[in-house]
Amino acid sequence: MRIDLNSVLGESFGPWPMGQDEALMASISSANVACGFHAGDPGAMRATIALAREKGVAIGAHPGFPDLVGFGRRELKATPQEVEDLVLYQVAALAGMAAAQGVTLQHVKAHGALYNMACRDRTLADAIAKAVASIDRSLILFGLPGSDLLRAGQAAGLRVAAEVFADRSYDADGSLTSRQKPGSVIHDTATVVARAVTMARDKQVVAVDGSTIGLQADTMCLHGDTPGAAALAKEIRRGLEAAGLRIAALRD
Repeated sequence: MRIDLNSVLGESFGPWPMGQDEALMASISSANVACGFHAGDPGAMRATIALAREKGVAIGAHPGFPDLVGFGRRELKATPQEVEDLVLYQVAALAGMAAAQGVTLQHVKAHGALYNMACRDRTLADAIAKAVASIDRSLILFGLPGSDLLRAGQAAGLRVAAEVFADRSYDADGSLTSRQKPGSVIHDTATVVARAVTMARDKQVVAVDGSTIGLQADTMCLHGDTPGAAALAKEIRRGLEAAGLRIAALRD
């Protein structure tokens, strides 16, 4: 049994630091690098790529809505063409910066509101998949298990990866509980680790209504912008390995 552990890095902007990138690198196998629209800037992108290369961590693009104030977590109205263009722009930028350091991208994971909207809206999902495929068909597209985003990626000829979230609660339909609702983010370490093991090993999770949802788990997100993220990531990895799971990037 194996699982990829991913986290969002490179979200610092100018003189304002964000996250615990270096500490998180010790626990993850794949890094989603912010591309400057919801967070990050060219310097942060370059530095994050260099750090991931040094640590042997796979790199992916993390495109989001152009919304620095809302950190990309506000749903914006955008046409499919606008979504395709903004994803194309951001992925191409990161791919170019990676190439300058002798690194190739492994995957693409949309950020925040763009991700959640595309998981339930096939037209937006198709726009993202089209942009990714036009850059490199070997890129892996991340999305929620059973979502429109994964179906769009498969239709575009891309390899896809079903992503789960150990520190987020799930609604009965398999979607993530809105961050606007209490309890949507789980902070208790023991609970998060137990959920991570159940997702990765048993392919299921208990939803907020008490029902058990079956799900595929190819990669698991460890949020990098929450307090104590690095320590939590370390405990999650330790718990998964103790349960017999091997942590490895999807390319490995």
